[in-house]
Amino acid sequence: MKLNVHDEAAQWFIEEMDLEKGDHVHFFLKIYGGIPTAHPNYFLGVGIDEAGEDLSIKDKKSGILFYFNEADAWFLDQYDMEVVREEDEVNYYFHEK
Repeated sequence: MKLNVHDEAAQWFIEEMDLEKGDHVHFFLKIYGGIPTAHPNYFLGVGIDEAGEDLSIKDKKSGILFYFNEADAWFLDQYDMEVVREEDEVNYYFHEK
């Protein structure tokens, strides 16, 4: 259960979402529409949010905290998630443990 946001991907988020050091990027689960995942019928959503006390899985890059909260932590029980910038977009990879 690991979240790895590559430095180049963090920079993409900073540019695209107009982030500043100290901001938080929340990955959360959606049932319809969003970024495809390793789990059938579940999609990934991304938003700017304040990390609460229920912070579970996290990675901090370029002063930005990327995280899942405890309610969605099960999502990575069997996977590590890697966020990679490839050309002008970010891709999400789920590596089975």
